[in-house]
Amino acid sequence: MQQIEKYKESIIQEKSFKFSLMIIELYKQLSKIDNNPILKQLLRSATSIGANVNEASAGQTKKDFASKMSIASKEARETLYWLKLLSNSNWYTVDLSTQVKESNELVKILTKIVKTSQENLKTNIKV
Repeated sequence: MQQIEKYKESIIQEKSFKFSLMIIELYKQLSKIDNNPILKQLLRSATSIGANVNEASAGQTKKDFASKMSIASKEARETLYWLKLLSNSNWYTVDLSTQVKESNELVKILTKIVKTSQENLKTNIKV
């Protein structure tokens, strides 16, 4: 299968895309074992991060950008929750520390982006 050539992306776009691929591989591996519904939740939230980051990059306004990045941040937090739940449930014997670490990094980066963009919105509002 031929991969689509990547366009120039921001660091967060690239990081969220690579994270999605990591979770897709995890999903493929673990779904062979059983049909755990948590895996589907994990897949949805993890791939939604990058989708919202990409939507934000095409935002029509700064407010739209901040809103989409906020959604991406929430999805990253949800993903972290599902990863921790899977890890602590002992459902699988797979080490999820790399995925948890990457998810934590995405949460931190996205939180900073959201805070900065919200601060920028406040300073641009004319009173």
